[in-house]
Amino acid sequence: MHSRRLASVTAVLVAGALALAGCAKGGGGGPAEAGGPALGPLENTAVTTIKVGTARDSAGPAPEVPGARTGGTVNMLDRDDFSHLDPGRVYVNYSAAVSALFTRRLTAYRVGDGGTITLVGDLATDPGTTTDGGRTWTFTLKNGLKWQDGTPITSADIRHSFERLFADFVTEGPDYAETWLVPDPKKPFRQQYEGPYHGKHLDSIETPDDRTVIFHLNGPHPDFNFTVAMTGYGAVPKAHDTRQKYDKRPFSSGPYKIVSHVTDKSMDLARNEYWDGTTDPIRHAYPDRFHMEFGLQAQQTTERFLADQGADRQAFTFHNAVAPERVPEVLANPEVMKRSVQGLTPFTSFYTINTSRVTDVNVRRAIVTAWPSRQLQQLQGGEVTVGRLATTVLSPTVLGYRPFDLYGKLKRPQGDPEAARRLLAEAGQPHPTIVYAYNLTPTQERMAVAIKDALGKAGFNVVAKPLATAKYYEAVGQVNNTFDVYWGGWSADWPTGSTTIQPQFDGRVITDGGQNYSHLNLPAINSAIDRADTISDPAAAGRAWAALDRQIMEEAPIVPEHYVTYFGIYGSGLGGVKLDPILGGQSALGIYVK
Repeated sequence: MHSRRLASVTAVLVAGALALAGCAKGGGGGPAEAGGPALGPLENTAVTTIKVGTARDSAGPAPEVPGARTGGTVNMLDRDDFSHLDPGRVYVNYSAAVSALFTRRLTAYRVGDGGTITLVGDLATDPGTTTDGGRTWTFTLKNGLKWQDGTPITSADIRHSFERLFADFVTEGPDYAETWLVPDPKKPFRQQYEGPYHGKHLDSIETPDDRTVIFHLNGPHPDFNFTVAMTGYGAVPKAHDTRQKYDKRPFSSGPYKIVSHVTDKSMDLARNEYWDGTTDPIRHAYPDRFHMEFGLQAQQTTERFLADQGADRQAFTFHNAVAPERVPEVLANPEVMKRSVQGLTPFTSFYTINTSRVTDVNVRRAIVTAWPSRQLQQLQGGEVTVGRLATTVLSPTVLGYRPFDLYGKLKRPQGDPEAARRLLAEAGQPHPTIVYAYNLTPTQERMAVAIKDALGKAGFNVVAKPLATAKYYEAVGQVNNTFDVYWGGWSADWPTGSTTIQPQFDGRVITDGGQNYSHLNLPAINSAIDRADTISDPAAAGRAWAALDRQIMEEAPIVPEHYVTYFGIYGSGLGGVKLDPILGGQSALGIYVK
């Protein structure tokens, strides 16, 4: 229910692999074959504030970008065409990034200076209201909202946008709201409602007038206003819903509309004349047009941005990062660094410890303690390419995040074999055998050697088990798998602990192909998850999830690896290019041609 996965989070923002707006999944292939330089201070090493805004915060227009001017064409260079453009089918970060230019939602995130993030009303006048702990949510639409043909955006359109998610062709996006809008959350939602195309509405959505939408959920969900900020819950007009065909040419509610789309080659956007910036707190419309090209690997885009010639001077990329082999060159060039984008993404990578096989907590703690975190970071290209060493479950981008380091990994990132041996002695298992499963790639082969060597010094007997990349998650996703440690990765669907901790560590959701890969199942943690999930105050909920983070790490079900960072560059003829801390790539919302 909670998230989608991907082939390799360590390559997500480095080698141009696709990153999901939900869970990131993979075998940890790693993009680089050699160590890289250490990265200096990042623009966003942590999100300083995540808050729920007010009606005043939600009003447009968006704050002006200093030095911005109107006009010109912005070019975009990236590896792949957008997998989906129908908002209900969007669960990939670069598809969400482009969708923000033509698809609006009830709520959205406004990113301020210094990493502050505020949840604001996008189509709605504010981030929504609830008076019963999150069972009932009311949103009021702003005045003056229009589709690209000039017709008004109404509450009926919003209701239709949610109802159509139940159709059998909408299968790729998030399904939180669908699960919460049917009578029984334990039964498949499509068995309880089949969508609006047969003339029936959901009883759980009210539209008492053209501007009011009321959602009646089947349980308390105090962060539902964060849920509907996902692109997957973007607005679709009932009058222009072309069903399956909508994926190729969505109807715009934002500042731009699609005028041309040649699959796998190019896409062009032009201004939507009916978009009113006074209703929009997050978007600008400085350029006249966007021209987007696909089929370019990270090495190619890096070379073109470095050359900075012709139309490439006005080019950026949604998610292609600096090619690992060119990172030293970029870092050493002050002029290029002036047009770099770098910072923390929502993604965290880690190694899962199978608690159903490694049952002694001190053995699991010994694995964490002995783990060669620094060596593995260097083998994957260094801090620039994969990110800073992690010590927690939650990413610093999550509301309520609190830093801690229970196992001294920042002091001894190379591993502490003596401390690990003491833990094994306490467990009465001085030489346990650990089966380590990994993707069969050259980098992962070298990493397996480093892991075997480091854990061997602590007394472990490590059996390295290579797996075919295509079958990796099928193998480790089985409850009765035969592995003790294996790689994984995660990104919250929205920046609260509920979409990070619950799907990964709730013992009641352990199943083949499920997301609790560690098989952790402790009544105290399950109960704490239930309590945290009902706290309506965002700050209090954040504290509860942070406490759970520490409680979980005391059980050592994972070895945290990296808080994944992004490092990219763009053409010198552009301004206003910023990191999107929610999606983990470059944002076009404030971009302009110099």
